[in-house]
Amino acid sequence: MGRWLKVVVVTLGLSLLIACGAEEEDAEYVIGATQIVEHPSLDEAYKGFQDAIEEAELNVSYDFQNAQEDINNVTTISQNFVADDVDLIFANSTPSATGALNETNEIPIVFTSVTDPVDAGLVEAMDEPGENITGVIDLHPDSIDKTVEFIDDYFPNSVVGVIYNAGEPNSVVQIETVKEAIEGTSLSIEERTVANSSEVQQAATSLVEDVDVFYIVTDNTVVSVIETVVGIAEDHEVPLFVGEPDSLEAGGFATYGFDYYTIGYRSGEMAVEILTGEKKPSEINVEYPNQLDLMINKEAAEAQGIEWNDEWDDLAEIIE
Repeated sequence: MGRWLKVVVVTLGLSLLIACGAEEEDAEYVIGATQIVEHPSLDEAYKGFQDAIEEAELNVSYDFQNAQEDINNVTTISQNFVADDVDLIFANSTPSATGALNETNEIPIVFTSVTDPVDAGLVEAMDEPGENITGVIDLHPDSIDKTVEFIDDYFPNSVVGVIYNAGEPNSVVQIETVKEAIEGTSLSIEERTVANSSEVQQAATSLVEDVDVFYIVTDNTVVSVIETVVGIAEDHEVPLFVGEPDSLEAGGFATYGFDYYTIGYRSGEMAVEILTGEKKPSEINVEYPNQLDLMINKEAAEAQGIEWNDEWDDLAEIIE
């Protein structure tokens, strides 16, 4: 009788282990994904994130929410994710990450398309992620300095025109960095601020007569309607420098940038580590983009009346 009891116990134990293993393999995760506005860079980051999850063969469903450039929507979206008890939040922009962190200190948050997570109050430092938050930023440490250096080398004594939403912390940080980089060069800066995308055309129109070049950083509000600035730059033959490759493809002249898909993909890899229990957010340092390249749009150069310099053929990746 005792021997049979042992057999039954062992059999039940094995069955439980097998069931648990099967349950772990078939685990379904719900990810709440959100971004502040629709534009190509954020869309590419989200695609990269999803591809990393898919390649890890996790069983994931997504609740994707676009805040449509409205901070009130950011709060509502984050609250809904918490109420639904999603397994992880993918926050694709600084406002989205801030909104999520304001609502939960328990649900893991992985962000990207955030310029300065320390200044935004998301983490203490790049190597000190939060208890439930980490991610990949969208500003290479050298991108603004290199862009300003390029403008100073090839467009000396220029007035650099910038347009940004002063309500976006990531943009304020970048503009301050531009100002610091310009110190000691032949350049000066002229700025306009906007509160929403409908104000960008007026800002660019009022600015274009006073500047020699435009420099549009990775401001979500302005980049969402970058074609408006492109049109004004072309009409007035003003070189348009941009902060990322998608704005370059939309008609910008030059950028020191990287592919947003890659930072989204790396964020997805972080999410996999968190969902599978391999690591906690607090164990994954915040990361910079792993590449930085000079890219020049040759067609945009022609449209903006820029005289081509043969040196650029060797310095940059040329987009025809």
